[in-house]
Amino acid sequence: MARDERATLLEVYQALTEEQFQSLKFLLEGQVPAGLLLPASRPELCRILLQRFPGNSLRVTARILWQLGCLDLIQRFQLPLEEQIPEETPWEPNGETPKVRGDPTSGCRPGGIPAAPVNPRRLTEKDLMQVAQRLGKEWQEVGILHLGLERSRLEQIQEENPGNPVLWNFEMLREWRRRERHEATVSQLRSCLEPARLDPGILDFLQSLQGD
Repeated sequence: MARDERATLLEVYQALTEEQFQSLKFLLEGQVPAGLLLPASRPELCRILLQRFPGNSLRVTARILWQLGCLDLIQRFQLPLEEQIPEETPWEPNGETPKVRGDPTSGCRPGGIPAAPVNPRRLTEKDLMQVAQRLGKEWQEVGILHLGLERSRLEQIQEENPGNPVLWNFEMLREWRRRERHEATVSQLRSCLEPARLDPGILDFLQSLQGD
C-alpha cells in the first residue's frame, strides 16, 4: 500500500506545471517547515509528505489541489477528498463545500473544463498567488492604505516567512480575504487596488478573471 501511495503521489506531482508545483509548496508551509519545502524537488516532496503524513499524504495533496482549482487531477488520479471541508480551515477559496464531480456550481467540470461562471466571482488561492507574484516591494503600503490591514499584522507575516516576498504578498491577500469573507470577490479586490501604485498588469489580470 505504501508503494502505491508513493507512486501515485509522484505521478500527481509530475503532472503539475512548475507554477502549480511551487504554489502547492507555498500552501503546504502551514504544515511542513519552509526550510524543507522550498528546496524540495518533486521526488523529495513525496518523501517529505510520506514521512509526515503516513497513509494520509494523498488526502493532504488532494486538499491542496482543490485549493488550486486542479479538480481534473483529483479525478484523474482518484485522490481522496473530504466530503466537507471544516469551516475553520483558512484555505476555503469560496467558503463552500468542495464539489468535485461535475457539479455546475464547482467552477470546473470533469477534465478541467470551466463551467459557467457564477458571479460575483470569489477569489481562489490560485488567484491570490498570481496576484502576489505581481505585487512589488510596496506591499505594506498596499496592505495598509488600500486593503485596510494593520501594520503589526503585516510585520508578523514578514517575521513568519523570512526572505520570501511573494509569500508576504500572498499571506497579506489571504488575510484580507479572511476578513472580507463572502465579499472577497475579484471585483472587490480590483476596486481596492485601483488607486494603488501598482504594475498595471495586476488590474488587467483581475479584469481577465472577471471575464472568465
